[in-house]
Amino acid sequence: MIEILNGARETVSYREHFGIRLYLNREAENYPVHWHTAAEIIMPLENRYTVIVNDTTYVLEPGDILILPPGELHEIVAPEDGKRIILQFDFSLLYHLKGFDSAFHLLRPSCLIAGKRHQELSRSLQQLLLDLKDEYFGNSLLKEPAAYALLIQFFVLIGRNVINGEARSHKTKGPKYHKNIDKFLKVCNYMNEHCTEDIQVEELAELAGFSKFHFTRLFKEFIGMSYYDYLNQHRIMHAERLLIDPNISVTEVAMRSGFGSLATFNRVFKAYKKCTPTQYKPLYNSRPHRNASTHELEQ
Repeated sequence: MIEILNGARETVSYREHFGIRLYLNREAENYPVHWHTAAEIIMPLENRYTVIVNDTTYVLEPGDILILPPGELHEIVAPEDGKRIILQFDFSLLYHLKGFDSAFHLLRPSCLIAGKRHQELSRSLQQLLLDLKDEYFGNSLLKEPAAYALLIQFFVLIGRNVINGEARSHKTKGPKYHKNIDKFLKVCNYMNEHCTEDIQVEELAELAGFSKFHFTRLFKEFIGMSYYDYLNQHRIMHAERLLIDPNISVTEVAMRSGFGSLATFNRVFKAYKKCTPTQYKPLYNSRPHRNASTHELEQ
């Protein structure tokens, strides 16, 4: 299934102008530790499927759904037989939808929707994935926007349940939890919109209504990473979009993405993307876009 692997970095090959890749995967093949800029959804249809994300091992039963945000290291151990849906998609497809990006970070480093534990939610998500599969492999008019619409519905359901705490274990559930989540999503949205500016932690703490000390502690507890990592991650995502343009130099990209120096930009970019900005340009621009047949995708 992994067509292009450079070290631990997989380059996902989409259909031309589609941005979504869906496999009906039957391969009895293990996949080594890797990461990619695509988001990924895995749902077994027949037999178990083992996915290891960082140091956490998930043994997925048919009907379980595992969501992997972009950039997470993972490996897969396949059974001798079985069948599963593996869907990868370009995260930037949904990035600009208001509130989506902030909610998506609550899924890190991964989110499991267990069929037996979250039966109603799981059934709804399963049906959306099966409908998306039919659109993807079908020849209906407007299949591409139909697939995007189903993907949006999928993550709206996920986002609302995660924010409500129904599909995410959290020791501070309850009214206080919901109130604080609202505050931190407000802060995240602010950082999303102003990530290229010089944002100070005191400014974010005031926006959330906490002291600097409590803000830094609670932000990491609720969002799953420090405010500094979150800010840098969005600066890197902004930089990725600029690096695609061959007319913008790496130095200009660094300055326009909120980094104080080229050296800092190079260091942070390499830490997140496992390559330098200069190396990233040809990696992205050479990403294959080909019309893959249904036969090729049903592996």
